[in-house]
Amino acid sequence: MRILDVGCGVNKYPGAIGVDRNARTRADVLCDLDCFPYPFGDDSFDHLRAVHVIEHVSDVIRTVEEFHRLVRDGGTIHIVTPHYTDFSSFCDPTHRWHLNSYSLRYFGPDNAGYGYYSTARLRETSVRVKLLQLWRLLGFEWLVNAFPRFRRFWEYYLCFVIRGKVIEWELKVIKAGACSPPSCE
Repeated sequence: MRILDVGCGVNKYPGAIGVDRNARTRADVLCDLDCFPYPFGDDSFDHLRAVHVIEHVSDVIRTVEEFHRLVRDGGTIHIVTPHYTDFSSFCDPTHRWHLNSYSLRYFGPDNAGYGYYSTARLRETSVRVKLLQLWRLLGFEWLVNAFPRFRRFWEYYLCFVIRGKVIEWELKVIKAGACSPPSCE
C-alpha cells in the first residue's frame, strides 16, 4: 500500500512518503503545500493522510482536489483538524480555517446544493468528533458519533457549550465520471 503523509512534520506515519514545506521535518519530499500540483503523478497513492494540515492551507477546496488527484479510485483520505469550537483552533496564528464536522460535505452527495464548487467526489465513510475529556467520560461523545441526527443537533445548538476538540474524516475517493480539476499553472 502506497501512503502519502501530507504535512508529515517530525512524526511521519510509518511506511509513508512524507511531504512537508519545512526542511526541519522528516519529509521525504519538500514542497509548498499551497502550490499545485504536488510533485507526484495522478493516482499515485492508495491512502493519503493530512493530520492537522487542512486548517493551515490557503485554499481548502483546491487542496482537497489535489488530494483527490493523488489518490486512486477507491483509495482513502484521512483528514484530522481541530473542531472550530476548540481553543486550539484559534490559539495558533497559522490556522487559516476553522471547520466543523460538515465542512467537507461539498465533495459528497450531501452537498446541500453546493456540489458545483468542485468536481472532486468523496464519500464520507467515517466522521468522528472528539470532545473534551469530561464529555467523553459522560458518554456525550458517543452520542454525537453514534447518531448523525444528534451530531447535527449538537453542531447547530450545543457545540459552543459542549465544545468539540478534534474532527477526523475517513473519505473514499470516487473518480468514475468526475473530471479532473484544472491546474493552477
